Amino acid sequence: MFRRIYLDNSATTPVDPLVVEAMMPYLTEKFGNASSIHHFGQEARAAVDKARHQVAALIGSRPNEILFTSGGTESNNLAIRGILESSIVRKALVGEIPHIITSAIEHSAVKNVCEDLEKRGLAEVTYLPVYENGVVQIGDVEAAFRDTTVLISVMTANNEIGTLQPVQDIGKLVRGLRTSGRKIWFHTDAVQAVGKIPVNVEEFGCDLLSMSAHKLYAPKGIGALYIRRGVRLQPQNIGGHQERGVRGGTEAVPQTVAFGTACEIAAELLEQDAADAAGLRDKLEHLVGERVAECHFNGDRNSRLPNISNISFGSIEGEGLLINLDMQGIAVSTGSACSSGTLEPSPVIRAIGRGDDLARGAIRFSFGRFNTEADLERLMEILPSSIETLRKLNPTQIKKAV
Repeated sequence: MFRRIYLDNSATTPVDPLVVEAMMPYLTEKFGNASSIHHFGQEARAAVDKARHQVAALIGSRPNEILFTSGGTESNNLAIRGILESSIVRKALVGEIPHIITSAIEHSAVKNVCEDLEKRGLAEVTYLPVYENGVVQIGDVEAAFRDTTVLISVMTANNEIGTLQPVQDIGKLVRGLRTSGRKIWFHTDAVQAVGKIPVNVEEFGCDLLSMSAHKLYAPKGIGALYIRRGVRLQPQNIGGHQERGVRGGTEAVPQTVAFGTACEIAAELLEQDAADAAGLRDKLEHLVGERVAECHFNGDRNSRLPNISNISFGSIEGEGLLINLDMQGIAVSTGSACSSGTLEPSPVIRAIGRGDDLARGAIRFSFGRFNTEADLERLMEILPSSIETLRKLNPTQIKKAV
């Protein structure tokens, strides 16, 4: 029986054993409701407060600027819808439709929200291009501004190709507009970036930042939204008084403890994790370049996350290669996990100018804390021959041979 190898850490990560250890007491004897005033409740409340400090420390914010959610999708929805529905926006744009600026390669948790708001006539949206390197140009951001622009939402790092966006430049631009009296906010989806690269909300100049715990070795079902002090959002989850009344619902104490612990570990291991992942990524790309014909590396090779390599292989279907590798014990991805199940070419790969053939042949390899050189060696024992087999079965290749 072969050993299974996981190279899809951008979809989700295994839970770190230290994180499991930290959360277990809150699944057993420390089971209190953090909103209760007795001992059990206050024990849970203290754990949530500690986690809030741990999360805040990782991104350089104040603890009271961290609001816990169920994950990145809820954080993005709350940020975008919460701003558009806030009283200050409604008062500023009486009779006018608010305008959002975003990018063409956002995660579906941002893209689909914007499209839904457009469809219902609640917002107008500009989708910025990213060109061949997969990066938004600050000049395009400036050119997209309107009098009705209230929100810019541009991700920190792309989830498929790993390219880093100019969030600091966007933050500086937004701050400059606000000094002239404009009512405008900047949100960044940092779900893929947090724990992989240094993220500091003050340096970014963002007003809102989304995070998700399961991308940094904690369980699924917990995330956070950083909300800069003074920013007012319309709540989207109406219920109790939890999370300062912005997000009702009984606190998920075990998951929250796990999230906080994972953030503390990520802060300690950030440089080492990044160096290890980048080493595996770079070696992979070197070996693929040597051993596989018709391979194309997607996105900027320099300004990107350390753990993601996205490669298009010509004359194959990415889904076929994914299945072939999985049958031999190696897990990779054809793109965003939230878009799996569709046979459409990746919109991200198409947005950087690749044709449908290369978009369909794109594979994302994403490394994590627990990957090793042995994992990479096993991958390279299998990958070239798997690609060659699939190309021989490709009808267009068969036709050429005949």
